[in-house]
Amino acid sequence: MILAQIVTNTVTQGGIGLGSAIAVVCSWHRNRSILWAILAGIFSWFYVIYFAVTRRPNERR
Repeated sequence: MILAQIVTNTVTQGGIGLGSAIAVVCSWHRNRSILWAILAGIFSWFYVIYFAVTRRPNERR
């Protein structure tokens, strides 16, 4: 009997992603609140898109 050996490669990724970093910076710029920045980091790209759609005139450059 031949035993098949299964090799599994596990890749772990630490830290935060680009979307989360952008979301935290945008949220902090707008709200100046750590709680809102954390929440934005959780929603990541969804918050970035929301921020881009709802930008105020003084936030545009």
